[in-house]
Amino acid sequence: MSSGGGSWRAAGDAAERFLAGAGFERAPWLAVVFALGIITWFTLPHPWQWLAAMASGAGLALAALALWPPGSAADETRANLRLAVVACGLVFAFGVATVWARSGVVGAEPIARPAVVLIEGRVLAREDQPAEERLRLTLAMRDAEDGVARKVRVNVPLKALGKGGPPAGLAEGALVRLRARLMPPASPMLPGSYDFARAAWFQGLAATGTMVGQLTVMTPAPESEGLARWQRALSAHVRAAVPGSPGAIAAAFASGDRGGIAESDEVAMRDSGLTHLLSVSGLHVSAVIAAAYFAVLRLLALWPALALRVRLPVVAAVGGGLTGIAYTLLTGAEVPTVRSCVAALLVLGALVLGREALSLRMVAVAAGFVLLLWPESAIGPSFQMSFAAVLAIIALSNSAPVHAFLAHHEEPWWKHLARRTVLLFATGVVIELALMPIVLFHFHRAGMYGALANVVAIPLVTFVAMPLIALALVFDLIGLGWPFWWLVEQALALLLGIAHLTASQAGAVRLMPQISGFAVALFASGGLWLALWRGRVRLAGFVPVAAASVMVALTPVPDMLVAGDGQQVGITMREADGTLRLVSLRDSRSDYTRDNLMELAGVGAEPVPIADWPAARCTSAFCTLTIARGGRDWVLLLGRGRGQVEERALAAACAGADIVVSERFLPRSCRPRWLKADRRYLERSGGIAIDLAAERITTVAEGQGEHGWWREPEPRPIRPAPLAPAATSQ
Repeated sequence: MSSGGGSWRAAGDAAERFLAGAGFERAPWLAVVFALGIITWFTLPHPWQWLAAMASGAGLALAALALWPPGSAADETRANLRLAVVACGLVFAFGVATVWARSGVVGAEPIARPAVVLIEGRVLAREDQPAEERLRLTLAMRDAEDGVARKVRVNVPLKALGKGGPPAGLAEGALVRLRARLMPPASPMLPGSYDFARAAWFQGLAATGTMVGQLTVMTPAPESEGLARWQRALSAHVRAAVPGSPGAIAAAFASGDRGGIAESDEVAMRDSGLTHLLSVSGLHVSAVIAAAYFAVLRLLALWPALALRVRLPVVAAVGGGLTGIAYTLLTGAEVPTVRSCVAALLVLGALVLGREALSLRMVAVAAGFVLLLWPESAIGPSFQMSFAAVLAIIALSNSAPVHAFLAHHEEPWWKHLARRTVLLFATGVVIELALMPIVLFHFHRAGMYGALANVVAIPLVTFVAMPLIALALVFDLIGLGWPFWWLVEQALALLLGIAHLTASQAGAVRLMPQISGFAVALFASGGLWLALWRGRVRLAGFVPVAAASVMVALTPVPDMLVAGDGQQVGITMREADGTLRLVSLRDSRSDYTRDNLMELAGVGAEPVPIADWPAARCTSAFCTLTIARGGRDWVLLLGRGRGQVEERALAAACAGADIVVSERFLPRSCRPRWLKADRRYLERSGGIAIDLAAERITTVAEGQGEHGWWREPEPRPIRPAPLAPAATSQ
């Protein structure tokens, strides 16, 4: 006992010394703990577990106060440790409570089932998407059946509006009438797919759909110019000044409107690691605020009487801050933009006060601000990638090797430029490494040459394209903006050229099956440890990062992927030359469906329809396929439609199969040896991923629990698809 007690005391002494020496480096960890509380709420499935998590945080704080009470003998030897435990426990509990409260306040009950309804509603938001040939309207309506107020999102095809385009007065505040086919927000298609139902819950959306028929503006929008109208007008002005894809990207930089960017360009930017440039975030906000700051500072410096009486940096900081806020509002105030604006304002405040400009404490304050307002963003890729990139930049810039590398040298200008270029490339590599686990976890694909592309693309956007857009808008006031718009077109055409060239290279994209949440947690903990501490102690962060890397490398490829509707099935097979291919039950015309199956299987080649696979045998109703996994053969029976099947023959086929998958209800006489994934099963499980070697089934439902956006289907009478009558004995 004494040995154990001594070990605990030694560990406590070491922790106390470490925390005492850390000083201000401890503060950013409060934002991490707050985010951990939020993520815990999403991870735990049941309300009693959420209460238990909150109680454990508060209990930990009380235990620390009881064990090391203020004013006691332990107060001097455990003051820092007590403060850390109390603060972390309370902040963790507060994180759980914050997201739970947010879910209860903004969450909207989805509609029960798909329906075609007549909507009379008020336009809350209008989003132009010319690349998709549609408008997207967010409407406030009242359900005709139960009188419940709902918020729905409806896609309006431009061709349905006629040659005249959107009618006059169709803007925020207008009252419209239309008929739409509405659907409940879709749950993930497969384990690891995008959860739109969860995103819609926090947006307050009860349904989404598409307009059928005509749209009538009953009451036009008020004449007063709103911010959204300014945004649309600015976007349209930029696209008119710069034609084609460069104009769509310029509009995204100027107004945050990405609706005009063609899908092929979006894909190229994504696969080249440049897609972050399309979303208005830290790079764009920082460039705008910095430009405004230096412009105000230089212009006011030309007025000697003012320069002698006023602190020009303070005035310039105010000007830059107001410009940043205006730009944030104009571009839609998305979470990355708000985070970047808050961080930039803190940097301006630090400059005015003479403090360190790039500080992890300021990043933590910005993160806490965003999480307090939008706690659900903690599990989203936008928040995670944005802060991971910023942390990587600051951690690298504060490291001793970088300080030594950038130390002042008496050297020619070209060596100085080369040194900066090397640092820019190194920064790009570090950012890519920091973002890679997040990108693979959320999107299952990552551009491998992003660091190289960003060396050219980031300076091109920051120092060429965005200043030219600003100059063009200013000179448009006097009708002389066209030379600048031509230069903008050339710069952004070069950006797109870099993206398409990079994305077209062999090995430019890496696909990865769904990696485990535990591996991502190891990456996050190791990365945060590396970023938030200083000195040699930070090197301990490489241990969890290395362990997570091994786990990701060993991530198994699922043998079968079955969508929740039972119609889309993907089976991973190897051809004679060892190439991994995806065999699909149906030759889907949906890019979304095909991409989900390919990404979650980690297969880059186009799927092969099962009817074309040599080892498969298909009829109009079912396909059978035998695959070898885990040292044994598995017989698969896959339903292809709703055609009539003789019941006795179906029962015999099921008895000879290990796995049966069907989009319809199958009778009880269908009893496969291992799994019957028919409509009854899939309605409750959602999409499934199957690892046959481990005999493990992963379902969408197991990650949902009792959160408001997931609803298990209500019990209903089972109506099997028509079966042909059993043949009579002869």
